[in-house]
Amino acid sequence: MTSPAGPSDTGPSDGGGASGNKRLKLLAVTACPTGIAHTYMAAEKLQQAAERLGIDMKVETQGSIGAENVLTDNDVREADGIIIAADKEVDRERFAGKRVLSTGVADGIHKPEELIERAQSAPVQQGTAAAAGSGGSGGKERSLAYKALMNGVSYMIPFVVVGGLLIAIALALGGHATETGYAVTPGTFWDHIFQIGVLGFTLMIPILSGYIAYAIGDRPALVPGMIGGFIANTGSLYDSKAGAGFIGAIVTGFLAGFLVLWIKKVKVPKVVQPIMPIIVIPIIATTALGLFFIYVIGKPISWVFENLTSWLSGMTGTSAILLGALLGLMIAFDMGGPVNKTAFLFGTGLIASGNYAVMGMCAAAIPVMPLGQGLATVLRRKLYSDQERDTGMAALFMGMFGISEGAIPFAAARPAVVIPANMLGGAVAGAIAGVAGVGDHVPHGGPVVAALGAISGWAWFLIAIAAGTVVTALTTNALIELKERKRGGGAVVAGSGGGAVVPEAVPVLVGAGAGAGAGTAVRASQAAPAAGSAVVAAGAEPEVLSGYLTEQTVKTELAADGKEAAIREMAAMLATTGNVRDTEELVRVALAREAQGTTGLGESIAIPHAKTDAVSRPTVGFARSAEGIEWGALDGTKARLVFMISVPEAAAGDEHLRILALLSRKLMDSGFRDRLQSAPDEAAILNVLREIR
Repeated sequence: MTSPAGPSDTGPSDGGGASGNKRLKLLAVTACPTGIAHTYMAAEKLQQAAERLGIDMKVETQGSIGAENVLTDNDVREADGIIIAADKEVDRERFAGKRVLSTGVADGIHKPEELIERAQSAPVQQGTAAAAGSGGSGGKERSLAYKALMNGVSYMIPFVVVGGLLIAIALALGGHATETGYAVTPGTFWDHIFQIGVLGFTLMIPILSGYIAYAIGDRPALVPGMIGGFIANTGSLYDSKAGAGFIGAIVTGFLAGFLVLWIKKVKVPKVVQPIMPIIVIPIIATTALGLFFIYVIGKPISWVFENLTSWLSGMTGTSAILLGALLGLMIAFDMGGPVNKTAFLFGTGLIASGNYAVMGMCAAAIPVMPLGQGLATVLRRKLYSDQERDTGMAALFMGMFGISEGAIPFAAARPAVVIPANMLGGAVAGAIAGVAGVGDHVPHGGPVVAALGAISGWAWFLIAIAAGTVVTALTTNALIELKERKRGGGAVVAGSGGGAVVPEAVPVLVGAGAGAGAGTAVRASQAAPAAGSAVVAAGAEPEVLSGYLTEQTVKTELAADGKEAAIREMAAMLATTGNVRDTEELVRVALAREAQGTTGLGESIAIPHAKTDAVSRPTVGFARSAEGIEWGALDGTKARLVFMISVPEAAAGDEHLRILALLSRKLMDSGFRDRLQSAPDEAAILNVLREIR
């Protein structure tokens, strides 16, 4: 049992005696989805702020190596408030009756004093975890729905990119215009490439649904989520000419996840409990969800499809600009869903009767979504994560071939922003094509159709696409920035953290001898060098990071001015040790890790890393950049202090992660960073780095 929350007017004081005022005692939990650098940076920042304010604070970190410095029942009982700075779910049941402030991990790094102030008047946590929302007035905490959606999108993106690019390559190198569209000759090599790409697209919808469900209901929800997504995308199961697309997948993902959560609450005999997660729950949830979608949700989708088709048929004699705008809106709405398919099939059906104008309107709108989202990532790169920027480049390529699904990852991640922007751009493209009398003689869209000579009025067709693309890109970026300003955040990175979910770096670092052990909270502020504080051989200087960082792997100034160039320069420096077997492979793995999420940690720090057998033993390098290098950091700062970590596959273990925790904490010490920046040479830099314990 925890004692009830005390009055919120309890404040800090220096009174240490029995008769003095009681010092405020706060607890904190920091965590993020991948749980290394940001987890410990937030912990250190909160502890530093508490020290400045004269407040006692204990911080539990929930990182990749598990929970450390775990809060005990006594800690909770004596606490005046709890701060949860986390981008993943944290169990709050143990904090019942205490003031709990919940927020994102980025706030723990950038606003520690503010969080401490607000925690003193935060709402009291209710007695069940279900009431956790009442303890969350912390501003930027990501809801379960948001985290589940982003989980689904992150797993879907590779399927979209691989499937889309294979289809585009097959169409580019083996495709040709036919009376029924743009196709690849059956049975050829390029047809096989095309079919492999189609399989990727077929899987992306179930993957989106399945991993949304998985994030909510854990492993038992994966099967019902995936099968539900497949059902949603298979219109023939509920008498519809088109499936529900990615919007249907989002619906089935959430339904499956919450259905599994509900089933888990049902009390069953102990003899049945072992088979509940692997047999009973998946079967019940899959059957219930599948039948519910087919008989309840599917019928309205079929009705919408049929009635939209009838409605469009009655509009063929109306204004061309109005019809074009309407078709553009429909094409852009759900990208392969029933509304999109209605407009597309409507235009396709009129080609046979000699009316090419309607298909021309549709064809102009089809590529606008992927081209617009791709252009948006190019125009305002800082608004997007590395993964989103890479997806944007793939979307640009897919858009050239009329593959609208290239925009689905963006729409699924930010539906309230991207779908309206897509629709506005699609309407502009369709309206311009309509008023200009553009005609499309094949049921396909995108610039590739014009290149093949299937478009009449091709110049206006390309103008329509360009105009719609620009409108989509500018609108998307404007809405993202507007949303962030309303939330009080700065620049968005990766849709996360201080406004966007950035996949956090999970570097695997070098082993640390007797470094911080599990369950130990090693304070960076306590790690300053002191006489006799290090146990080393007589007359020997203590090693830096167990000897894996040496004067040979320190550079006072990088020549590079970009992230990739900096990684290449540092890899070449590490290669001078003789520990690198293949420099190019080391660079490739490090850049691949950057593509998963930036390793720019903020505070002008970056920690690129690679786990690869291109190195024979763990090796760490450090370099400075006076001008700074753009690294996509959460706080928008350029990287001036860069650590590069390389370890062989066999060297990955908890000790490496614990060293990274120490490094992350120590780098939050502004004095330590200043000493690193001002050290005159490699030897002086090494002396500063020896402070890391």
